[in-house]
Amino acid sequence: MNPLNSILHFVGAGATAYLLANQVRDVQKRPNVLAGFYFAESGSVPFLTKLRDRAQAEGEIWLAEKLTRHANDERRHGQIFANALKQLGKEPITPEAMQASGQADQQEQRSPFFEAYYRDYTPANLKAEVIDWDVFLGSTYILEADAHGDFRRMAQALENVPDMEKIQAGILSVSEDEHRHASYLKEAMQRRYGYLQTESLINKWRSRKVDALMAMIGGLIERRGAMRTLAQDCTDTPASPPIPMEGRTAAPIAT
Repeated sequence: MNPLNSILHFVGAGATAYLLANQVRDVQKRPNVLAGFYFAESGSVPFLTKLRDRAQAEGEIWLAEKLTRHANDERRHGQIFANALKQLGKEPITPEAMQASGQADQQEQRSPFFEAYYRDYTPANLKAEVIDWDVFLGSTYILEADAHGDFRRMAQALENVPDMEKIQAGILSVSEDEHRHASYLKEAMQRRYGYLQTESLINKWRSRKVDALMAMIGGLIERRGAMRTLAQDCTDTPASPPIPMEGRTAAPIAT
């Protein structure tokens, strides 16, 4: 990654950390942040499960085992954020409520972050059945590695906030899992491509992440910080089903 991108990465990551910390400490915005992570974490499970099946079919047993655990982790993460919302008297927004609020069409659109991160790739290119392994491994490694730090900083932002101990502990456990995911993804790249090509892939997707962060921040400025409504008051209906995603980021502020 060239020096300019290194600087932009530092600026973008710092801005993301600042926004996340402020939003999670804000009583009014906190449910929306947690709901965003619920959808992001749970929404990746179908994709990872299909990818696991593909790895098994291709004889990639080691990778299939890692993907199985990864999918199970993301399912558990979704439950962690659902429980956190319940503690606040909230739940993920239902499809009916999203439709009523006029957000249903937005749900089908990529966020500015993912639009920039996966530029030149169509949704069809990113389906689990056909995605190139180098695209999945490289792009997801960056997201998981950065999510580790993002979740850790978010948990730190809840330090000394009353009644947030359980939520903070849950977020920290998610952070630890993201670190483990990044480790196996990097090992998978090294097994397939060797050291030099792995570093090239990491640099490629790190540069794309910089562009994606800039697009995300630009979108926030354009919308004056407005976020989609992703949480609602608790009802007697079951929790919303996860929204399938081609990838995810630890920054629902990008949506």
